[in-house]
Amino acid sequence: MATQSSKVGSRRHLADLTPLRESPQFARLWIGNVLNGLGTQLTLVAVALQIFDISKSTTAVALVGGIALIPMVLAGPIGGMITDAFDRRLVMIVSASIMFSATAGLFVLSILEQQAVLDGGHTQLWPFYVCTTMTAVSATVLGGARQAVIPRILPKELLTRASALNGISMGTQIMAGPALAGILVAVSTYSVAFACDLALTATGFLGIAMLPKIKVAEDAIRPGWKSFKESMDFLGTAPHIRAGFVVDIIAMGLGRPYVVLPAAAATIIGGGPITVGILTAAGAAGSFATSAFSGRVVQIRLQGLAIANSVKIYGLFTALFGVVLLAMGTGAFGHPTASLAGANLTALVFSGLAFFGMGASDEVSAIFRTSMLLSSVPDQMRGRLQGIFLAVVGGGPRLGDIYAGVMAAVIGLWAGPLVGGIGIVLAMFLILRITPRLRNFQPQI
Repeated sequence: MATQSSKVGSRRHLADLTPLRESPQFARLWIGNVLNGLGTQLTLVAVALQIFDISKSTTAVALVGGIALIPMVLAGPIGGMITDAFDRRLVMIVSASIMFSATAGLFVLSILEQQAVLDGGHTQLWPFYVCTTMTAVSATVLGGARQAVIPRILPKELLTRASALNGISMGTQIMAGPALAGILVAVSTYSVAFACDLALTATGFLGIAMLPKIKVAEDAIRPGWKSFKESMDFLGTAPHIRAGFVVDIIAMGLGRPYVVLPAAAATIIGGGPITVGILTAAGAAGSFATSAFSGRVVQIRLQGLAIANSVKIYGLFTALFGVVLLAMGTGAFGHPTASLAGANLTALVFSGLAFFGMGASDEVSAIFRTSMLLSSVPDQMRGRLQGIFLAVVGGGPRLGDIYAGVMAAVIGLWAGPLVGGIGIVLAMFLILRITPRLRNFQPQI
């Protein structure tokens, strides 16, 4: 009896797979999202590495996010209005097709860059920025439409569990995609990395194509000012959702040190592209671990309080990475080399711990922010609010890239994560104090 009871207790700690069993449509969408996301994350790292390889500039890498910021922020609400006004499955198919085309463009550009290097030069950077901006815009629309579909194919009581499963999906993507990118770039070429993305995207597309037609609500409003104003009016009555958006902007805007990884791996930690892949994968491993053992997490009732507290922890781990860079930047622990064998093991271990903690704590926040939005917003408005949410989720990291890049250029690689991490913790205390609706939010099931 004791053994059986312990087994049941262990299962309660694991992610609840009920949404996958209850809805084959959700299961296919989930699997397709894993495959598509693997390719996307692979490409994000490969693009950053190639731009740094061409320019030797962290600022140039940061511009990947900076240039895409405004188009992506606009794509959120515009895409949300389109999602609410048309068949959501069709919206997903079109946006996924645009993503595939953008990746094909990067594949061609990488081949042209190989030839340019053989000729003793480099290609221009602006075509890479065009393709990455197309990817960011289409991913924002696709992500909003995908999330808006979920409450149509799952009962309300399973939404928090579905959010946790989506965390496993995202954790798998970010854990495996960047690691694969680092390995492929190290042992092969950038074009091979982009070709892998094309194959994964084509396979993952089936999860969208096999969805049924999602009927438009009878009272749906066509895209335009009236549609946008209605979503803004709703936000005016939902301070907990507004606060959730602000929380994410602060966390990502001040605590997004990924843009400094190529330079840190080359000059401070060592290890080159493989170290970038390892640290990015460590963050994803943290997200995956939280989602995989989310059985108890999804039972938390005060979800708004859990959001803010988990982001405080996120800020502390971000600051830890800044401390590591500051300490290692003194050269007191030796000088690393570009090979993994020459990496500073102390810096790599503590940096990996910091990124793991960032990923784990951020996933707690993500589970409850997503669940709060899906359960609080009416269906006919869900696409628009998801669009705004995805603009925030996508725009925050771009702001974070700019912030970290500027701090690295003006002060040092350590400054962005250290100062930003402390700022995140202080901001969360303030937000909890001034937003009681967030502090006391519980889902109504």
